[in-house]
Amino acid sequence: MANVLLTGAAGFIGARTAHLLLDRGCRVVGVDNLNDYYDVRLKEHRLQGLDARSGFHFVRGDIEDPELVESLFPGEKFDAVLNLAARAGVRYSMVNPRVYMTTNALGTLNLLESMRRHQVGKLVLASTSSLYAGQTMPFCESLPVNTPVSPYAASKKAAEVMAYTYHYLHGIDVSVVRYFTVYGPAGRPDMSVFRFIRWIDEGTPIELFGDGSQARDFTFVDDIAIGTVAAMKPLGFEVVNLGGGNQPVTMLAMIGILEELLGRKAVIDQQPMNKADVAATWADIGKAARLLGWKPEVSLREGLSRTVEWYLSNRDWVRQVTL
Repeated sequence: MANVLLTGAAGFIGARTAHLLLDRGCRVVGVDNLNDYYDVRLKEHRLQGLDARSGFHFVRGDIEDPELVESLFPGEKFDAVLNLAARAGVRYSMVNPRVYMTTNALGTLNLLESMRRHQVGKLVLASTSSLYAGQTMPFCESLPVNTPVSPYAASKKAAEVMAYTYHYLHGIDVSVVRYFTVYGPAGRPDMSVFRFIRWIDEGTPIELFGDGSQARDFTFVDDIAIGTVAAMKPLGFEVVNLGGGNQPVTMLAMIGILEELLGRKAVIDQQPMNKADVAATWADIGKAARLLGWKPEVSLREGLSRTVEWYLSNRDWVRQVTL
């Protein structure tokens, strides 16, 4: 039975990954600072499901704090650290870039230092497709990603580079998993799928940045969790895309599916496209198939259907969540 330290355990992807680890018989020490970047009620909702499960131990704390991080390791003998704690979101990183560096880069360094001291040999580091901005699609892992266009992407690049340094110097086995537009039940309220479902259901105008032709490689959260756990295998140092791998879907097409599922037409309030947003994302997932035996199983329509079902089942309190 693996003993796993999972940071960001109350997060959207972190909570799904924790459930999957527990399903597979692992013991999970979950860490999260429950910050208020978005409505804490969603994080508490996810934690309620985890706290009811045996094998899960929650620690409220911040990976920016090296003493807190160090206190997690004595007596545990972790088999792996899954660092899913992060400040996410391209737009807010332009408002408060400092916290992105302190959490995403310095927090990763704190974990790596404690791993080195306690001889924990495996790190899975969550990263982002935002690093590929301006590159040729579909994005493959060998592309140079040296020109990030947001502080968020820059902070994730810093974390990746530091992880490589600790692999080179100290032999830590590292899997960097780059996520592509993750969506699903209990998702983040700053992301389009969550917002659009609620706005369409309420009849509130959708804030659509750009003309809707921008496209994303949407990936269902359960598929992402499966790929993240698969990346715990020994790989040396590898960067692996976890994405839908299909032709990207435009925002207007995604809105069209939600309209069908909710039985309501969207009212669109078009806004200027943000300079830090990218026109399209598209993952080459051949490496994930070769190294991890992974491919996404949930189609966009099926994944959106499950997400709408969750929303309708929880509508009374989800409508109170701050967007």
